[in-house]
Amino acid sequence: MLAQKLAVVTGAARGIGFAVARDLAAAGCMVLMVGRSAETIEDAARQLRESGHDVLVHVADVTDASAVAALAARLRREFGRADILVNNAGVFLEARDFAVPQAASVFVVDPEVVAATYACNALAPLCLIQAVVPLMRENGAGRIVNVTSSMGQLSKMGGFWPGYRMSKAALNALTRLTARELEDSAIKVNAVCPGWCRTAMGGPDATRSADEGARGIVWAALLPDDGPSGGLFRDGQPIDW
Repeated sequence: MLAQKLAVVTGAARGIGFAVARDLAAAGCMVLMVGRSAETIEDAARQLRESGHDVLVHVADVTDASAVAALAARLRREFGRADILVNNAGVFLEARDFAVPQAASVFVVDPEVVAATYACNALAPLCLIQAVVPLMRENGAGRIVNVTSSMGQLSKMGGFWPGYRMSKAALNALTRLTARELEDSAIKVNAVCPGWCRTAMGGPDATRSADEGARGIVWAALLPDDGPSGGLFRDGQPIDW
């Protein structure tokens, strides 16, 4: 048990998070699947256990600081480690009618929607990083993967959907900040864009499957000691911020 890597995956009940949890378990990790709904996350874990995967469940709303603190306490109490953190949980709360993007214009968006999006997509990863990095430091190494989006790339920034775009740009900045502050350690921090995937968020018209999107995230979670840190990647290849 002590030699087995422990991976914490948020938003693991479905879609990309579920695929990441499955693939990390298949790679030999014990995976702690984190989700908001006890029924949904337990069902997801049951599916993976029936396939022979080693997974555990933790019910938490990652936007709740007390829930994140409880998760950190459990990690320390039961495992004494956290080797991998995948910040996958995310929301897209604005209108997603891509044919009529004006409904999600910067000029009409509800600031409370922007704040709620930030809470999940940027602030929750910050709190989780603060909770998990002390354990990684104690164990001498770790991998943090922030699941981002091309919609947060400043190099390709378009209009509309400011809540989602700004929150992912903030997550990208958090990735760079964290990597810089950990550059003298063996903890690697990267952002990964999975691409447009057929999930509840991405919709049925997306060009990639959740399994395809998960591969680059798993790659970053299992980087060797000489792997990169502080980068933005898709399918294991660097892309522009």
